[in-house]
Amino acid sequence: MLEHIWWSLPLTITVFYLARILSIKLKLPLLNPLLVAIAIIVPLLIFTNTPYEHYFAGSKILNDLLQPAVVALAFPLYEQMHQIRAQWKSLFSICLAGSLVAMFTGTSIALWLGATPDIAASILPKSVTTPIAMAVADSIGGVPAISAACVIFVGMLGAMFGHSLFDALRIRTHASRGLAMGTASHALGTARCAEINYIEGAYSSLALMTCGIITSLLAPFIFPVILHLFG
Repeated sequence: MLEHIWWSLPLTITVFYLARILSIKLKLPLLNPLLVAIAIIVPLLIFTNTPYEHYFAGSKILNDLLQPAVVALAFPLYEQMHQIRAQWKSLFSICLAGSLVAMFTGTSIALWLGATPDIAASILPKSVTTPIAMAVADSIGGVPAISAACVIFVGMLGAMFGHSLFDALRIRTHASRGLAMGTASHALGTARCAEINYIEGAYSSLALMTCGIITSLLAPFIFPVILHLFG
């Protein structure tokens, strides 16, 4: 029975749904539905000695739905297109600066602390969505699996604490909050923005896509520079 994992799909949906209800009621940043679901499902798989491959095979449909879900983020972006056209120079400059800062900071700190070049390369694309991050890491000599873990960690941090930080810094503009979340916390941050405010979700979607393109194009040139400066 465990090999077929017929229960992995209903288990995943049920745990995430209950975690979401708990998060809405208690309003605690640490009770992020994704984090709670991971904290429940991973120990369960370990306790039942269930290989991750079997669990993934049973809930593969959820992974397949990720692509249309990301495409759906373009709809609120389309509805803000008139503002984006008027501000495209500023928006592109913000995304470019954010992408460069994201690539330089994590990678340089890792090298400064003694990380090997392959680990540093894996950390470099931490602020873009998982498929792009894994491809970028592979192209510059990193480990895609480590990049995926970094992306999830950074995304959860942004989704849990991003808006609390905005409130503490008195950043109220929806466009600014959305751009910052999409630049630093990719899809998880964008999903959180979409839950809170429609305009935030639109600008976060824009930053998510723009920063992904910028990072994939510049990473092969930026990484050797970082290695030369901090390696």
